[in-house]
Amino acid sequence: MVGKRGVSSAARELVHEALVFDLHIESFLPFRLFGYDLERAHRLNPGFLFGHLDLPRAREFGLDGGMWSLTTNPFRTAAGRWRAFLDNVALVKRLVARSPSLELVRTASEWRRVAESGLHPVLLSIQGANAVDGAPSLDAIPEDLVARMTLLHLTPSQIGAPSSAAHHLRRSKGLGPGGPPLIEAMNERRIMVDLAHIHRRGFQEAVDVHTKDLPFAVTHGGVESVHRHWRNVNDDEIRAVAASGGVVGVIAAGLYLGRRQGASGAERVVDHLGHLIEVGGEDVAGIGTDFDGFIIPSAGIRGAHAYPLIVEAMLRRGWREGRIRKVLGLNALRTLAALRP
Repeated sequence: MVGKRGVSSAARELVHEALVFDLHIESFLPFRLFGYDLERAHRLNPGFLFGHLDLPRAREFGLDGGMWSLTTNPFRTAAGRWRAFLDNVALVKRLVARSPSLELVRTASEWRRVAESGLHPVLLSIQGANAVDGAPSLDAIPEDLVARMTLLHLTPSQIGAPSSAAHHLRRSKGLGPGGPPLIEAMNERRIMVDLAHIHRRGFQEAVDVHTKDLPFAVTHGGVESVHRHWRNVNDDEIRAVAASGGVVGVIAAGLYLGRRQGASGAERVVDHLGHLIEVGGEDVAGIGTDFDGFIIPSAGIRGAHAYPLIVEAMLRRGWREGRIRKVLGLNALRTLAALRP
């Protein structure tokens, strides 16, 4: 039976029974910038750059938890970025301490325990590792809180070149001098290396440096074979992530999903997930919406109600429950557990 929003009872039940782990959530950004109240249920967002998620809607639509990103202004000095990062961590810790819904976690077992208790586990991540290049070492990150970092964001740095048009500002498109030692330090600290946003040349160089028995990820993006775009991973990159035991999270942004006549936003997400599975196997596919990351999600999935809609689209394709549970969260949790059990 299909109810409101075109979601069947089977999809509603499955999204609430499964562990739903979003690999990339940016909702701390509007909280930090504008005081956006994450504890209040906001109306469904009509397509603006943030306001996609809040904790009541997360509970209502089946999201158990995820990786919550901290982004730092790249145009500060290295010391300024490090101070801003520490300030942001302190702000988030205060928010979590007074929240009846959130709990900071560091490992896969903590994530599962908190999610199964009914609270929302928050794994902190960094969008753009130049946020911490003014730190004395990664050991200086407070309480070992950061579980994942993207090496790049939208701007070049001494770590390397991004996939965005800003890569034209660099002659070399590969890793910079800071890239290899950073990856080695992240491997040692068991911080997940996230290759979202990196130029293709740097992607391959990062794979070559990365410890071979540890997984890495692309937490939020699309698939180039489904929709050609600089943010999307190609088939060779999908295979590399899969071979490491890692995961690729499909984003909600319409710009990267592209359009297919007659297809809803949820169906476009599943188009990308389907190609990931075709190329890399069903253990590589995950969800990384980038909600509240100043994106415009595809029509129909502009908020937390996207999760059951995506499940409905998977069920309509005849995907078995075990595969759907992997995509919703088990693949992300398995990848995290390989680094931080």
